[in-house]
Amino acid sequence: MDIVVSGIRSTGNLHLGNYFGALRNFIRMQDENKCFFFIADIHSLTTHPDPKSLHANVKNVLVDYLAAGIDPEKSIIYLQSDIPEIAELYLYLNMHAYLGELAKTTSFKEKARKQPDNINAGLLTYPTLMAADIIIHHADKVPVGKDQEQHLEMTRRFARRFNNFYGVEYFKEPVAYNFGQELIKIPGLDGSGKMGKSEGNAIYLSDEPKVIEKKVKQALTDSGPKEFNSPKPDYIENLFTIMNVVSEPEVVQHYEELWNKCEIRYSDMKKQLAEDIIKVTSPIRKRILEIEKDDTYLHKVTTEGAEKARESASKTLKEVRQIMGFQPF
Repeated sequence: MDIVVSGIRSTGNLHLGNYFGALRNFIRMQDENKCFFFIADIHSLTTHPDPKSLHANVKNVLVDYLAAGIDPEKSIIYLQSDIPEIAELYLYLNMHAYLGELAKTTSFKEKARKQPDNINAGLLTYPTLMAADIIIHHADKVPVGKDQEQHLEMTRRFARRFNNFYGVEYFKEPVAYNFGQELIKIPGLDGSGKMGKSEGNAIYLSDEPKVIEKKVKQALTDSGPKEFNSPKPDYIENLFTIMNVVSEPEVVQHYEELWNKCEIRYSDMKKQLAEDIIKVTSPIRKRILEIEKDDTYLHKVTTEGAEKARESASKTLKEVRQIMGFQPF
C-alpha cells in the first residue's frame, strides 16, 4: 500500500481551488492508500496570523476536511504543530538547503512582493518545511495542486541530496499523483491568477448560495467577442476554466459555441456557473454546519491522528539522527 501525504495551510476556510486542486483527490486516495492529511498551521505563521484567529482557522480547515469527505477511520488527520518531529527534520534539511535555490522559488518571490515588510526566514525556507512534512512519513505520492509542483520537485531534490550526502538509500522521492489527470489550478473571479484567500477572489465551500451568486455575478467580464472563434481574454478564460470543473461537459460545450458565434450572454453564463458551483458546495456546506458544533468529535479526530502521525514521525527521526551521526553516550 502506497503512502500519501499532503496538507493545506490554515489561513481560513477552504475554497474551490483547494477542493478541486487537492482535496477531491485526497478523498479518492484514502480507500487504496495509507494517507496522512495534515493542517499546516506552522506554515501559516509566515504571514504572522493573530493568535486569536490561528485556532479558529485551524478549526475551519479541519471541519472542511471532514465535511468534504476525508474519513478519520481511513486516513490519519492531524495538526502539523502537534508533531514536533516535523520541526526537527525541517531544521536538519535546512542545513542541506542553499540560499540561492530557495530564493529562486516562485512562491518566495511572489510572497516577498506581496508582503515586502515581512520577508521572513520562514517564507524563504517554506520548501524545506514542506519537504519535512512529506518525507517524514516516507511518502510515495503527493496529491498537490498546480501551484505546488515546484515545491514537490524541491522535496525530491532534498530527499536525494540527503541520501547522496550520507551515502544511504533512505528517503523516497515522492511523485505528484492525481490519477493520471493534469493538475488543476482554479483561477480567481477577479481576472487575476489563482483563486486564493489572500487574493480575496475565492468561493468558499462554506459560502451560502446567495453569497456564491453575488460573487459570480461580480466576476470580471467585457462586452463580448467581436469576431467568430476569437481567443478569450484571460479573465474570460478563467470563467470557462471554473465551468469546466463544476459543470457538465454539454453545458461547457454550449457556452463555447455561443462564444465562438459571438452570441454569448455573460449574465446567462454566470447564472449557470453559480448554479453548478452551488450544486457542488451545498452538500459540503450542510455537513460543515453539523460538524463545526461538535468539539468533542473534533478533539477526538486530532488527538488520535496526532498519536498515529507521531508514531510514524518519531521512527523516522530516530533513524535520521543515527544516519547523521547523533549518537547517545
